[in-house]
Parts: sequence; C-alpha cells; structure tokens
Amino acid sequence: MKLVKDLQKWIDGYNEVKTLADELELSFDFYKEELVTEGDVDAAYAKASEAVEALELKNMLRDEADQMACVLKINSGAGGTESQDWASMLMRYAETNGYKATIANLQEGDEAGIKTCTINIEGDFAYGYLKGENGVHRLVRVSPYNAQGKRMTSFASVFVTPLVDDS
Repeated sequence: MKLVKDLQKWIDGYNEVKTLADELELSFDFYKEELVTEGDVDAAYAKASEAVEALELKNMLRDEADQMACVLKINSGAGGTESQDWASMLMRYAETNGYKATIANLQEGDEAGIKTCTINIEGDFAYGYLKGENGVHRLVRVSPYNAQGKRMTSFASVFVTPLVDDS
C-alpha cells in the first residue's frame, strides 16, 4: 500500500503539472487573440513554473534516506580561533533552518567559537536537504581576531549522516 500511495503522489504531481502547462498554453493562445492580458499569462506561467520546480525538488529527494532525520557534525579546521569562529557560524546556521535541532556534543573553542559539535536534526527531509553540505567549507574574510587586519582563510568540515530507524 505504501508503494501504491507513493506512485499515486507521482501521478498526481504529473497531472497537476500537465494541467497547469495546458492552462498556460491556452492562456497564451487567448493572449494572441487579445482576450486576456499579459499579466494573466504571466500569472499562469508563474503557477506552472512553481509546480514544475516542486516536482523536480521532489524528484531530487527521492532516495530512501532523504526523508529521515540526520546527525550533523562540524569540526573546525586549520586556522585556530578564526576557524573555530567559522565553525560556530555554521552551527548557528544549521540550528536556524526550521528544524528541531538538539546539540548532542559541543566542545567550545579556546578564545571564541567551537572546536567540534554534533547536532541531531529532526524534520521532514532533513537529511535530503543537508546531505549536500558534506565536505569542507571555506571562509575568506578580514579577521576580527587579527590585529593587523589581514585577510584570513578558515576551514571547517561538515559531516551529515542519516539517522536510521532501528526497524
């Protein structure tokens, strides 16, 4: 039944996009005959475009693990205090995306920022949206911690893994 329900969602999504595309085509034909305004065609285009983008996003998040909660681990890299501050910025960003975030482990930096943290993130498609953040993140900026006002490059690594259900 779950497979049938999932397939029905895809069929419904396709039918919605097809209907909106047909309405857009009809609206354009009416515009050529001066029965509707350009604003009406633009509105029909915006609705059709939005439906296509929503279906494309759904297609990108169709892996089994994409709908699961996840564990996000952030480690500061080379660069000392500057990298620890960058890691804390990434942590704050991860917490403000509308998901329920619970900090499981946090190790503060020596002067500012964090050395490492582990966050459990729960919500719809949390892993699907965050899996693209895996890797090393780099920040180049004028450092507030450097008295000479030089540009500094900071690194922080991010690991995202799905929180797999025991069943």
